[in-house]
Amino acid sequence: MTERLRPSDPARIGGHRLLGRLGAGGMGTVYLGRTDAGALAAVKVILPEYAGDEEFRTRFRREAEAARRVDSPWAVRVTGADTESETPWLATEFVPGPTLPEVVARYGPLPARSVKVLGRLLARALAAVHAAGLAHRDVKPGNVLLAADGPRLIDFGIARAADATALTATGLVVGTPGFLPPEQAPGSGADAGPAGDVFSLGALLAYAATGRPPFGSGAVDALLYRTVHDAPDLDGVDDPALRALLTECLAKDPAARPSAADLDTRITEDVPAGGASASWLPEDVVRTIAERSAAMLALPDIDATVGDAAASDTPEPRTAPARRRFLAFAAGGAVVALGAGGLAAARLWGDGADGRSGATTAGRRWVIGVHADLTGDQKAAGRAQERGVRLAVDRFNSRKDKPFTLTVKALDDRGDPARAERVAEEFARDPDVLAVIGPTGDAATGAALPAYDEAVLPLLTVSSLQIAYAARVNAAFFQASPSYAALSLPIVTRLLRSPGAGRLGILIDRSGGQAAYQAGYAANLMVPGLTGGTTHPRVVPAGTTDLAPVVADLLAHRSDALLYAGDAAGAARAARALAATPFKGPRVAQHTAMRPEFLKRAGEAAEGWEFIAPFTGADMVGGDTASASARPAADFAAAHRERFGAAPDAWAAEAYDVAGLVAREAAALVRGAEKSGAEKNGAGKNGAAEGGSPTPTGSPGTAPPGASPSGDGRPGRAALAAAIAASRYEGISRTYAFDAERQQLVARDAHLHRVEGGRFRYVGPAPQPKG
Repeated sequence: MTERLRPSDPARIGGHRLLGRLGAGGMGTVYLGRTDAGALAAVKVILPEYAGDEEFRTRFRREAEAARRVDSPWAVRVTGADTESETPWLATEFVPGPTLPEVVARYGPLPARSVKVLGRLLARALAAVHAAGLAHRDVKPGNVLLAADGPRLIDFGIARAADATALTATGLVVGTPGFLPPEQAPGSGADAGPAGDVFSLGALLAYAATGRPPFGSGAVDALLYRTVHDAPDLDGVDDPALRALLTECLAKDPAARPSAADLDTRITEDVPAGGASASWLPEDVVRTIAERSAAMLALPDIDATVGDAAASDTPEPRTAPARRRFLAFAAGGAVVALGAGGLAAARLWGDGADGRSGATTAGRRWVIGVHADLTGDQKAAGRAQERGVRLAVDRFNSRKDKPFTLTVKALDDRGDPARAERVAEEFARDPDVLAVIGPTGDAATGAALPAYDEAVLPLLTVSSLQIAYAARVNAAFFQASPSYAALSLPIVTRLLRSPGAGRLGILIDRSGGQAAYQAGYAANLMVPGLTGGTTHPRVVPAGTTDLAPVVADLLAHRSDALLYAGDAAGAARAARALAATPFKGPRVAQHTAMRPEFLKRAGEAAEGWEFIAPFTGADMVGGDTASASARPAADFAAAHRERFGAAPDAWAAEAYDVAGLVAREAAALVRGAEKSGAEKNGAGKNGAAEGGSPTPTGSPGTAPPGASPSGDGRPGRAALAAAIAASRYEGISRTYAFDAERQQLVARDAHLHRVEGGRFRYVGPAPQPKG
């Protein structure tokens, strides 16, 4: 994750021009820096209050010395340091890849081959550490970066000579609970040698293979107790050789563990050769690494550039355009928002005036774009969203008091990320496009987002539900639907509030990609704190055709409620396997499986399955069409049937809502601009009568908020994005309001569906946790 520099941050340190923040802790800050020769580095700078602490400075000096002594391509190399200066710093080579926890959180556990390669190369790194007479003492997932040619072990902050005296207070736990060895658990700091690193490596590899720490999570005391007394949880490690290896690494007795050098010879999996192969990692991870590596090629020149002040009526933010460009490409998935003033956010766009100063804009036709998959795998959702937008535009245009007319422009990306990027560029170039609804899928959204962000073109997606997308400079992207992880909240609530349900079995099918993993992983984390229940999670590789053994395992572990996270085909296999058992408890499948394919493949076994979805359904109104709250939904459904000859499909109502939100905010901006223009015209006339010169509306420097410099009253893209961000809109499917930091929904409303009589039926709002 990379953040922009703060005003208090230095511009240079130790011959490095600082480009951004990589992280910060209680002792100091790590920056992304670049030398005058162009080499990138991670520069750790110690805070002044610790620089004066001689004991701390001794530790920092030892860290630099320890890192310099390690000679391995799989451990980050020290490129420079000054431990004696007034501001101590340490620079290491910069690896643009993600951390291991980031990859596991986004894409799920790694396959067995990837774990073996990871283990072999990290064992080589540790062997180099131990050969230098050191012990790392903090081998954990967060200290591993993944690159195309292999992993990198980082952070020698608490490394020390194996026979050295610890510079720690008695009782202090040195390392990370859950990954430190049992001999370190008492907190004395003793016996923290090479064998402890091997134990920590075993715990790290178990986490990579299962997606969870082998001794669970929770309070430190509980973690330490389980580390000392309990066997590691290796459920889900199905490869016999890998399981045996992890068992040996996690032995309680240090003498029973293999050495790091032994691990290198005992793991027979081939490793990347010559730094050119990324085949050791899943495709999604390789793509993330490639994107971040490519981002490094887009880094700006060292010297800041100066924006063209004349191009904007509002001054640009102080951050240099070069740095803004870096932040837009920077890795990490975190949202870097400079607000409505970022980049060209204050520019008011539009090419030509209609020649009428202060005239009404009712004769103008502006555009709401629909960026959708209209012919690919998600064409049903894409078509539904297009229809929803068209109905919202029809409704807006039917109003007599409308300040302008809207039209719809729909472009098909076919679900292809490369095509999605081109579609986004076409929308961005069209000056009449006020905002865009879409794209339909996660991958398409990720590919298209940079083009929309650069153009400050408001983009509202209702069906792209990743937890986070790549960093962006401008606050013009809105996730108008709860994420996969957020949807786990009503799922858990629904399942474990059923009578007799207390242990949730979770089946994560990697065929469902990161959507399945995010939903299943979040549900697993939520259960203990939300309901006091317990879980038994299982992860199966993509393409697994027989789910009966997995279902049997879930039931054998006393699961009395089941969650399937994956695709429609896998959900059907799970339903058939479950139907062959006596299980009668509640079962919910992720909404990604709620497709006709599930009904067809599962047959009678589909009956009773439920789905918690971010969308409503064709019969969303139910029988209560007379109530005031149901009337807008009933009107929408009737209009849909009249225009398209069918009931609205999933996602139609949601697209209708967000298009209505855009239209409302755009109209408000135009009315405000016309009112401001009229007031200024009146002031100009008075001034002229008194001998002054009238100021023409729309002139540079005098355009009212939301108007274009040309004076045609068209709402500016940045102004519209800011208005949407600050709005609250009551739609027919949910209330739309966005948090200021991430532009995601504040409310997490969801909808419950159930299979009855061989079809999906809309039941009503999904249950939410109390309080």
